[in-house]
Amino acid sequence: MITVTPAASEHMRHLIAESGGPEVKGIRISVMAGGCSGFSYNLDFEDDPELDDNVFGDNPRVFVDDASMGYIQGLTLDYEGGLNGTGLKFDNPKATTTCGCGTSFSV
Repeated sequence: MITVTPAASEHMRHLIAESGGPEVKGIRISVMAGGCSGFSYNLDFEDDPELDDNVFGDNPRVFVDDASMGYIQGLTLDYEGGLNGTGLKFDNPKATTTCGCGTSFSV
């Protein structure tokens, strides 16, 4: 399960609207090898889910492939605004350490 807070949903709807693509139906969260802590989160606009995707939420939908799901099961995606640290925040219960930037982690 992935939890998307209302603030994150609103921010992602804004990003999708700015992307200019009416075919964009959601945002994909994937995990990539790399980053200063070993793994990093990757976000992309997505038109439709793939066959092996887990789909969360409604507006927007969030797509996560099975391989990435193993690293982020239980993740809460939030959005924080302000002068310090504006952006999407990943609260991953599987992460044993995180980078100061908040987008890199290890398990």
